[in-house]
Amino acid sequence: MREIEAIRSILALVIQRANSHPVTDVNLVLGELSDLTDTTIRQHWNKLSKGTLAEQAKLHFRLIKAEVQCMTCFQKYHPLNKQIHCPYCGSYGAKILAGEEFRLESIELDKE
Repeated sequence: MREIEAIRSILALVIQRANSHPVTDVNLVLGELSDLTDTTIRQHWNKLSKGTLAEQAKLHFRLIKAEVQCMTCFQKYHPLNKQIHCPYCGSYGAKILAGEEFRLESIELDKE
C-alpha cells in the first residue's frame, strides 16, 4: 500500500508542475534497493493517471546503483542481490548511502 501512496504523491507533483498542460514524459529516479520496480510503478501509474493531464505520459527511469558502507570496517561496497553483507569483513551491519531513491526528476509538457 505504501508503494501506491508514493506513486500517487509523485503523480500529484507532476500534475501540479504541469500547470494545465498535458504531460508527455515523466523522468523518475529509482534506486536499485527500492521496494518499487519499474514494472510496478508503470502498472500503478496507468491506473492512477487515468483522466489526468499525465494519462498519456511516458515514464522514463534513471536507475541509481546501490552503495553501502560497512559499520564495522567502514569499507564502501555495492551489495550483491540486495544483500547487505560486507565482502571485506563479513559483517551484516551497513549504512545505505545510495540506492533507495524514488523521486521525480523532471517532466516534459505538450505546450501546443
